Amino acid sequence: MGEEGGGRSCGTTRDLQKLKQQAMEYYRENDVPRRLEELLNSTFYLQPADVYGHLNICSVVISTHFEVHENALPELVEAEELERSDAVSTAVQWVNETITEELQGLAPSNQAEVDQVLRTFFESKVQEDKERKELEKSLEDSTVPTPSPLTPPLPPPPPAKKKGQKQGRKDTLTEKPIVPPEPVEPILCGSMAIGAVSLAVAKTSAVLGNNPLYLNIALLKHHQDQPAKLTIPLLMVSLVSCGKSSPGKLNLMKEVICIPHPGLTAKQGVDMLLEIQKHINKTIEMSPPPKPETKKGHNGGKRGQQQITGKMSHLGCLTINYDTIEQPLLLIQGICANLGLEMGTNLHLAINCAAHELMDYSKGKYEVMMGTYKNAAEMVDLYVELINKFPSIIALIDPFRKEDSEQWDSTYNALGSKCYIIAGTASKSISKLLEDGNIGILRCSGLIVKHTNQTTMSDLVEMTNLIDSKKHIAVFGSAEGESSDDSLVDLAVGLGVRFIKLGGLSRGERVTKYNRLFTIEEELVQNGTLGFSEEHTFFYLNEEAEKAAMAGELPEPPEPIFATEVVEQSAKT
Repeated sequence: MGEEGGGRSCGTTRDLQKLKQQAMEYYRENDVPRRLEELLNSTFYLQPADVYGHLNICSVVISTHFEVHENALPELVEAEELERSDAVSTAVQWVNETITEELQGLAPSNQAEVDQVLRTFFESKVQEDKERKELEKSLEDSTVPTPSPLTPPLPPPPPAKKKGQKQGRKDTLTEKPIVPPEPVEPILCGSMAIGAVSLAVAKTSAVLGNNPLYLNIALLKHHQDQPAKLTIPLLMVSLVSCGKSSPGKLNLMKEVICIPHPGLTAKQGVDMLLEIQKHINKTIEMSPPPKPETKKGHNGGKRGQQQITGKMSHLGCLTINYDTIEQPLLLIQGICANLGLEMGTNLHLAINCAAHELMDYSKGKYEVMMGTYKNAAEMVDLYVELINKFPSIIALIDPFRKEDSEQWDSTYNALGSKCYIIAGTASKSISKLLEDGNIGILRCSGLIVKHTNQTTMSDLVEMTNLIDSKKHIAVFGSAEGESSDDSLVDLAVGLGVRFIKLGGLSRGERVTKYNRLFTIEEELVQNGTLGFSEEHTFFYLNEEAEKAAMAGELPEPPEPIFATEVVEQSAKT
């Protein structure tokens, strides 16, 4: 017995020695011993009060609020780059100086207290900025002489009526003038420091507690009570882009998005969409070359069919040159039919209209296609017709500018029972929404939530709780100027949002996030804690019920309408 036990002990010792040897070789190859020695030596000489903060337990990356402009003018790109650089420098300065001092002595596990300190610090910076601007304005006013009052110019005479022109309806009914754009919500230079530090503290707490980040966020959301089940947010995957910057005439569809069936795992959904993406690529490659132009074409008549081309956009999907609203939808519909996939069952569609990019203020209309303009009322009719024709579309993102609140109302009333009307860019910032305590300024079904600028972990929890309480859906989105940091996937899972919108299936910074989603899904399956997503349902609220929900007085949710029912009803019609 003694020999047998000794033999086992020797075997265990040999295995340990072998592991140690492998570890030493691995660390030596990656120059770990030298770097650790340098770090520990510098720490000893500096003797910081916050040793663990100095050793940097984790690192974070936060996306900026700057939008990516395709085909932008060099001057605009340069100006934004300077602004971005200034914002980063200011943020680093805040972190290295005041924020580090303010957070000394606080435990990383106390996220709420940390976020309150960050919020107070940020409010003081906002006040400083306000006082500085007021001082600059008062100095400017005192040096500029008051101009003498001028006689207002006379209004221009009405246009002369053309000879033979009849007085028709268009002459008697003048179109309602558009609401001018609201001032851009100011973003304080350096504000990203707040969101970055808040996330860093959450990640540090997760590392020290040996927990994944998504579980720490879920505990924060549920007041430290661990939920029995966590669900993976449903995917919103961009397949093609036919927006304002695309080479074709179509402007309305910045992103045509696919949503796999809720019964599929994230991995199964992505595999299905990769197959569709492959066939889209083949279709573009096999697109016939344009026919040679006839003499009629040179004279301004109808030309030969334009060759379909595609290039990879910053959104991680192909930008395709299409000329009509139906073309990209028919493309995906046809590919799905060939693959034996049923639209409205195996997958649904969503459209990111990005309407704020389409407004031509000189005409007061949206340019949905090159040379084709529609006023806000006509846009409502366009969306109703589109959803009736393609009932597998279950979400419209930013169908209008935020200023067109009347048309948000009309579209929600017409389509809210069969389609999510979602505010992204049209919504206010999280800070402003929380400050107002009201997400119902625009009538919609849900909001896109992003972690940018001064948004803390506590803000995200509060925001998603507010959205849930108002019977709305939350979509966790990635910023356009993306990084390869995958923390936002953990945030989406921990917050329990309905959808996650990461862009297309190409480009490394987006692929990294999809891979993180698969990893979390596998972990939840192994732990037996993976919850299942319900079918798409639309809780349409009439105006009275909407007001009651906003006031938190809705006694019970209205009868849900399922997406499959909508498609079946449309098919019968």
